[in-house]
Amino acid sequence: MNTNLTLLTPAKAERAATCGLSAIYVSVDGATAETYERIRVDARFAILERNVARLLDALARHASPTRVQITAVAMRDNLEELADIVALTARWGIGALSVQHLCHDFGESTLPHQYEPMREFVADQTLVEVDEGRVTRAFDHARAVAKERGVALRLPRVRQVEHAPDTPGRSRCDWPWRGPYVAYDGTAMPCCMVATPDRAALGNIVREGVEAVWNGAAYEDFRARLGSEDPPEICKSCSVYARVF
Repeated sequence: MNTNLTLLTPAKAERAATCGLSAIYVSVDGATAETYERIRVDARFAILERNVARLLDALARHASPTRVQITAVAMRDNLEELADIVALTARWGIGALSVQHLCHDFGESTLPHQYEPMREFVADQTLVEVDEGRVTRAFDHARAVAKERGVALRLPRVRQVEHAPDTPGRSRCDWPWRGPYVAYDGTAMPCCMVATPDRAALGNIVREGVEAVWNGAAYEDFRARLGSEDPPEICKSCSVYARVF
């Protein structure tokens, strides 16, 4: 389960600790109130800290095997704070931090109008075009703190990969072959990186059934195009496809 914990009540903490979740991933994009609240608009850093403690307390009281991990999205606004996020993770008593890059540049020509501000945000915050020395220094500092504090740290690549024209689709991204991603209304999408079904829909499992969608023409066409010289635009602008996630 992925959560930013902003709405965690005591009752929800109890349910999270007893419902059998294997893992809870908590999104934290800043180590200070100033950075965190600038990136995550309308959230409050003090509430995040309170709710992390609330969740961990509930898990401990129930001797829950549920694993908790912190996730952070690296961007220009928090790059120099990554080492502090590592230290914050350790202070909370959590043993792992996974740092990801922005998932998508929303660069496809068919992007619905309402997502254009997201395209602008990514263009403003991506690390792909940031000075390599700045990124290296920030990542090295984060690694040093992680080693010192005993935190398992995962950092992303920031140099994009160009796939050769004959690269098989599965080697570019195997998600459309290994699992569907389904929206709340049953709409199937190629992966979670697409995020919203109005960007790429491959059928509806509620109306058509899982097997019919998974083996249907829309999915098969998407898979074939992914391994072609003209892959789907939504893949070409994806961080997983470019290996910078």
